[in-house]
Amino acid sequence: MSADKKQKEFYDKLRSQLYETSSWPSEYLYKFIVKTDVEKIGKIESIFNNMGAVIKTNPSKNGNYTSVSVNVQLPTPEAVIEKYKEVAEKVEGVITL
Repeated sequence: MSADKKQKEFYDKLRSQLYETSSWPSEYLYKFIVKTDVEKIGKIESIFNNMGAVIKTNPSKNGNYTSVSVNVQLPTPEAVIEKYKEVAEKVEGVITL
């Protein structure tokens, strides 16, 4: 199975779960892990800039990685997925949880 097909299936499943478990608009909590790099963290922060997002960062024990939690109000599950795609496209090596 191609990576694109797996990604589409993942997002389709996520969209269904979001519709089933939440009423929209709703708050959504994103969690990302990146190598500790102010540029990468800044890119994630800029993606959610001017949205009223609450962003928290937490370095790993050794400081090699940083977790970035973003709590933001979004109108639809499609908006949630678009932000996931935007982060994956703009931040190299990001891990989404």
